[in-house]
Amino acid sequence: MAVTVRIPTPLRPFTAQQASVSVEGDTVAQVLEQLTTLHSDLRPHLFGADGSLRSFVNVYVNDDDIRHLQQTGTRVTASDTVSIVPSVAGGSGATAEAARPAALPPLSPDEVSRYSRHLIMPEVGMDGQQKLKAARVLCVGAGGLGSPASLYLAAAGVGTIGLVDFDTVDRSNLQRQILYSTADVGRRKLDAAAERLRGINPDLRVIQHETRLTSANALDILKDYDVIVDGADNFPTRYLVNDACVLLGKPNAYGSIFRFDGQASVFGAPGGPCYRCLYPEPPPPGLVPSCAEGGVLGVLPGLVGTIQATEAIKLIIGAGQTLAGRLLLIDALAMEFRTVKARRDPACPVCGDQPTVTTLIDYEQFCGIPQAAAQTALPAEFETTVEALKRRLDRQDNVWLLDVREPSEAAICRIPGATLIPLGDLSRRLSELPTGPTAPDIVVHCKMGGRSAKAVQLLRANGFTRVQNLTGGILAWIDRIDPTQTKY
Repeated sequence: MAVTVRIPTPLRPFTAQQASVSVEGDTVAQVLEQLTTLHSDLRPHLFGADGSLRSFVNVYVNDDDIRHLQQTGTRVTASDTVSIVPSVAGGSGATAEAARPAALPPLSPDEVSRYSRHLIMPEVGMDGQQKLKAARVLCVGAGGLGSPASLYLAAAGVGTIGLVDFDTVDRSNLQRQILYSTADVGRRKLDAAAERLRGINPDLRVIQHETRLTSANALDILKDYDVIVDGADNFPTRYLVNDACVLLGKPNAYGSIFRFDGQASVFGAPGGPCYRCLYPEPPPPGLVPSCAEGGVLGVLPGLVGTIQATEAIKLIIGAGQTLAGRLLLIDALAMEFRTVKARRDPACPVCGDQPTVTTLIDYEQFCGIPQAAAQTALPAEFETTVEALKRRLDRQDNVWLLDVREPSEAAICRIPGATLIPLGDLSRRLSELPTGPTAPDIVVHCKMGGRSAKAVQLLRANGFTRVQNLTGGILAWIDRIDPTQTKY
């Protein structure tokens, strides 16, 4: 019996870019086994070394998480759809009422005029607009998600918006971070953001937290806000924000993006799940590419960030049904919006019945970043610099240059003479590499050196001994050798 399996964007490189695959099977276990037999490179992304399903990969039959059914023994029929939902770097009417002052602030005549379209809505009205004015919302990140979220929250009349970021505006931000203009390139993000938000709403109070959110400062920063909007771009911060919200009893309007895929939910609402209920553990570092490596459609953060702002507003005014208890999945390429159930896990270490995480932990360590750095660190003799490579190429030494980026990246800039084999294809295309006693030395490069370091390890494990990683990748080559090329 054939069953349709939906493949998310991050995993489509391992299914020949297919968005869905039809496979045979009567149970989820049989379906996944057949899927990974047909597409063997998908297996390590779904299963651990012990053969168990990875904890950062959720599998749904229609809209039900198999963890709340019969796990991988869940039976399926031809009418069912199996969806794979990995973690990409909570309806209830829960509100942020507790942190709000008993006496709501009055609206000035100018504010009545400004928010008239809200005031005539029975779901908002005068009381709801006053709640918005009294509310304090923290946006973690002033980038792709934080930009639309903060803009719409400011326009909606939220009285206080906090921003956590410590970056400067880069030209590559402008494709999606609509808080900023070309004139802001090089400015501190929070200065530019505050100026733009006050331009939309002069009565807005903007609090700038120009710092990296850490276990040492998160509780102090988050405690004074009613709703947290999570626009983080990395897993350590995501787990940190989640745990801090649960410990403080703050609702978390969550969003994530990758290429054409988006996710949104509300975590930490009373009785609802937290982020760890869906994803108990993070994926290994490097397994899920960041937007800097994998890219993101510029308008997708607008979709997801606006949804986050919508959820924050509903939490504040106590209207409608939030995404608490549901995970919204967005496929912008197919323009499909689906929701699946997200249930609280009684055994969750943070929000469960007997929590074991009662203080903030070392989230870099929890996400395996120090261990991964140690594992991917190469001995000095396995590395080479762009200057050394340039000298060897100028001397016409016997060097074979391997580019393990994606074709779309190679179309932007290339080191002359490099052979392109994307990292995901490398294990299947080893026969294309030069071998033998007279074979050239191999130098591998990517964008910044991370993927190429993995490629060097793969090649050495397969008997290629004369292979080195180009430290800093093609960006270092452009910076120090060929500045005529365009960086990305």
